[in-house]
Amino acid sequence: MAKRNLKWQLPFLAVLIVGTVLILRKQAPYQTDEGFIFGTMYKITYQSKENLKNEIEAELKKVDNSLSPFNKQSVITRINDNTDLKADSMLVYVYRMAEGIAEETRGAYDITVAPLVNAWGFGFKTQTFPDSSRIDSLLQIVGYRKIRLTENGVFEKQDPRIMLDCSSIAKGYGVDCVARLLESKGVRNFMVEIGGEVVIKGENPKMEKWRIGINRPVDDSLAVNQELQTILEITDAGMATSGNYRNFYYKDGKKYAHTIDPRTGYPVQHNILSSTVIADNCAKADAYATAFMVLGLDSARIICDAHPELDAYFIYEDKNGKLRTYSTSGMKKYMRH
Repeated sequence: MAKRNLKWQLPFLAVLIVGTVLILRKQAPYQTDEGFIFGTMYKITYQSKENLKNEIEAELKKVDNSLSPFNKQSVITRINDNTDLKADSMLVYVYRMAEGIAEETRGAYDITVAPLVNAWGFGFKTQTFPDSSRIDSLLQIVGYRKIRLTENGVFEKQDPRIMLDCSSIAKGYGVDCVARLLESKGVRNFMVEIGGEVVIKGENPKMEKWRIGINRPVDDSLAVNQELQTILEITDAGMATSGNYRNFYYKDGKKYAHTIDPRTGYPVQHNILSSTVIADNCAKADAYATAFMVLGLDSARIICDAHPELDAYFIYEDKNGKLRTYSTSGMKKYMRH
């Protein structure tokens, strides 16, 4: 009896297998586009019958024309130069998000920090750090409450020397813009990555969740060592990582990070080395990852507790110089065991 049933089942199984193969063959292939934007590399993998690179780069160009301080014609450059204080919709969106995070972190996150970043960055290159009087002078033109965006989209500055620098959120926002473009084209499976900031949707080419590695923080300024600390399996989220372990300078036996605290004017000195944040969009993840690097582990944990929608993973040094990790409870669902 069993053999007779098997004879009837085999043809159906064969039809099912053939049908599945045909369906898979009809599915759109995965494509990968790469290029250079915002001073870094981008890589986008997506499932689509048509190549969308031209449209992707056009979208990225829009973001560059709005938020890049290196673009002499960008909206943010004109605002920094005081030639036109009118914001476009992209800058309004990014500024409002940055303003909210600045309020929440009491100025630890502040996109007016550019003069301080420039002063210290120049110091790192010349081995001559700004002295306390120079820092005090620059602090007079740094502070998110010293600039205001009106309802008409016009910036009002307390001092014309105040500058906006969206580098801590612009890459994440650019990733979000490309993700929205792909979704508008009906693309359901993709990974958009710009300089380490990522948005992931759907499945990878193996029909699994996307896998994203977090680098182990080591003193590796040339980025030669790519050892992974952990691997995350993730989909339908934005993710960003900020870290100091490749951006540092030694002087007189003291290690200086490149992350500047906007409240003090000096590089941060706490023990956090790497901050990874997962959120519903990449701009938010990008900004919070930077904010946490300024705040340090204890304060970052307090904010995470107040925002259950944020998942975070921190790598830090303990009192003995050993690497330790801390992750929010929500982060653990992404971590491979």
